[in-house]
Amino acid sequence: MKYLSIIIPVGIIALLLLFGVSSYNGIITKSENATSAWADVESSYQRRFDLIPNLVETVKGYADFEKSTLIAVTEARAAAMGAMRKAGESGDVGEFQQANQNLGVAMGRFFGYTEQYPDLKANQNFMDLQSQLEGTENRINVARDRFNDAVKEYNAKIKRFPGNLFGFEAKNYFEAQEGSEQAPKVDFSN
Repeated sequence: MKYLSIIIPVGIIALLLLFGVSSYNGIITKSENATSAWADVESSYQRRFDLIPNLVETVKGYADFEKSTLIAVTEARAAAMGAMRKAGESGDVGEFQQANQNLGVAMGRFFGYTEQYPDLKANQNFMDLQSQLEGTENRINVARDRFNDAVKEYNAKIKRFPGNLFGFEAKNYFEAQEGSEQAPKVDFSN
């Protein structure tokens, strides 16, 4: 009987400790899943960033292209790559989303100009690169969706009891930028 009064409280404490450790480890697992999903997003965007210079070079070889358009694409690509690194470190994807929206506008202008060159559109290298870029855009969309799913699971885990006792901070979702529901306008007047 004497030991029973010691064993029961020790057993309860051990169960609570085990429950706490299990919950904490579950949060760490969800956080790592979100981090891994972000790495997949970065990988998909990196593929896009790697394709853009090849596309630009192919177009340069075919067309007397307006330098400002090529420079805008190159600068937007560099800004997006820098913002991607920052987002990976800080977890804040807002600047990254804005940089990629700017890149999308620059690429829209770029593709708008390529429409003026029928020989270029028939070039196999250009067509292959454009196809790869389209496939990459699909991969980016899938990676962003998976990232948001992983963030959702993580955020739910840290907001529910007992996860809310550990003080973890919520991660940011990838969200559509304001105005992204409208396609960018291509303007040839500049």
